[in-house]
Amino acid sequence: MDNTEERVSNISDEQDEAIVLEESSDDSDDSTEDMLLDDLDPLWDRLSEASDDDWYPEVTPRKKKRSGLSSVSPSPAKSCRSGSPASVQSSKGKARKSSTRRSLPFSKSISEKKWRSVDEPDIEPTQPIFRPKNTPGPQLISTATCSPLQYFELFFSKSVLKTILENTNVYGAMRQDGKKMPWEDITIKDLKSFIALVIYMGMLKCFSLSDYWKTSDLYSLPYPARIMSGRKFYKISGALHISDPKVDAENDKKKGTPEYDRLCKIKPLYQDIRDACRASFHPFQNIAIDERMVASKARNGLKQYMRNKPTRWGYKLFVLADSLCGYTWDFFIYEGKANVVESKGISYDSVMILANERLLGSGYKLFVDNFYTSPKLFRDLLRKKIWACGTVRSNRIGHSKTQAPRGNIRWFREEDLLFVEWKDKRDVLMCSTFHKAFNGDTIKRNVKGADGVWSSQEFPVPAAVLDYNKHMGGVDLSDALIGYYTVLHKTKRWYRSFFFHFVDIAVVNAFILHQQMAKMKNEKPLSQKAFREALVVGLAETGPAKDSERVRPTPTSESHLPDYLSGDSTYGRRKCKMCSNKTPVVCVTCKVYLCFVPKRNCYIKWHELDDEVDEE
Repeated sequence: MDNTEERVSNISDEQDEAIVLEESSDDSDDSTEDMLLDDLDPLWDRLSEASDDDWYPEVTPRKKKRSGLSSVSPSPAKSCRSGSPASVQSSKGKARKSSTRRSLPFSKSISEKKWRSVDEPDIEPTQPIFRPKNTPGPQLISTATCSPLQYFELFFSKSVLKTILENTNVYGAMRQDGKKMPWEDITIKDLKSFIALVIYMGMLKCFSLSDYWKTSDLYSLPYPARIMSGRKFYKISGALHISDPKVDAENDKKKGTPEYDRLCKIKPLYQDIRDACRASFHPFQNIAIDERMVASKARNGLKQYMRNKPTRWGYKLFVLADSLCGYTWDFFIYEGKANVVESKGISYDSVMILANERLLGSGYKLFVDNFYTSPKLFRDLLRKKIWACGTVRSNRIGHSKTQAPRGNIRWFREEDLLFVEWKDKRDVLMCSTFHKAFNGDTIKRNVKGADGVWSSQEFPVPAAVLDYNKHMGGVDLSDALIGYYTVLHKTKRWYRSFFFHFVDIAVVNAFILHQQMAKMKNEKPLSQKAFREALVVGLAETGPAKDSERVRPTPTSESHLPDYLSGDSTYGRRKCKMCSNKTPVVCVTCKVYLCFVPKRNCYIKWHELDDEVDEE
């Protein structure tokens, strides 16, 4: 099954989705919803006569009760798309309470007479002239050679790490105030080692964090203990704080007022990551906007529930990604409902915030799904010299349920907007400002004949469908790269979930920069796994330079006897040279600290290595 078939096969899922942007505490039953729809019948009749300029769609009418206006962040304050062109729901699917009569019209009055057949010629619209603000691609010197760590530091710079370090030490001291064990400030090296372990744990999965430091035969992982002890990792994890605790306390006093900032605890890192994403790369001509869910079940008002998404509970992000490589160029966090008079709905506002022509330039081709597509949005984007293509929900276009043969195409135009309907396995409805109704393109499909034999046949297909399937997956690609080695940990603190996701964004964007730079130099790039491995080594400073400083066993004819550091007690233990666990035993000849217990007999292993060196 090719890419187009995969997207079209999921058609009924997108039609059923009717995305609900709601707080996690929202509840409603079916009976209340039916009553609401009956009361709104006169309103739908009046809206059916409204013009495009009066309509700013937000969600399908069946969910109108829950929609409301939403709060977005025009300035910095697992996506999981359904990913197929919108279509008419199959008759075998779930019964829907909404109907065409109750849905907001996509245009003034769409009758069957308005549709044109594929045989009628269409005028090709003016094609965009691509004038980006900067040269598309990595915004780095083309001849520069950077390590994975240097790419990562474009997003987590020294100033960013310093801010997190200072706030973590302040918060850690507050937590330990009055307790027996006072807080010991961590260093930049400790924080980088912590991030290295977080990325390492994304590559090597264990059931619980404590498994990484177990010394049994089943859990023999010496690398985490080599970077830092489990106790220190838990200590940093529990105190990790992005914002200044004093600023948080002042913000908490404003709860219930318009001045309260719901993103205060992630603001410093949130702003820096967005700025770094935009500064390090400039998108190519094809871009996509879609939602992304950051999984979480923490009790927080930012959390959303999306019934038909793989990640149902979590925080919603609206993301603009490059369609070619999946680079996350910009994003913002959905903050929930707000009574903002100037808002035109989250589907309209989110696109206008992310598709900023002053930052991007002009001539871009933007691809969106049926949640965003509207005449008002597409025309406003065209005024900004950004062309758009997207799927349309059938109940917004007055779609006919008359059966048509596979490959059938019909279309109509309303000024700059093309509406085209294509029959594949299901009906596909598209809207575009830069496509022609039909260019003569065809697509192959496996069809079962009357004799029960499957054969490959070619069917005509609109260019809008082909381009949508090719370029809409930018956010999906980014989500897939994140999902392979996601570093997200379960945590009760909502802002730490965002910290882990920001690390994910930084690592994947750094990897994409590495790929693009290697492509410019005609070099073979690293795989994402190899890139992450090199990044972990760089952050933890455990590479070859560190290994060269390691004390090697010195061949000697003297006897190697173990001895206690302090009499016969365990006081004054030191790190074992083999496994980094604490030990009170030292070799009197080598002057090296080694474990000498039944489960960790590093003493024997070290001196076996001594014998190998001696033989050489």
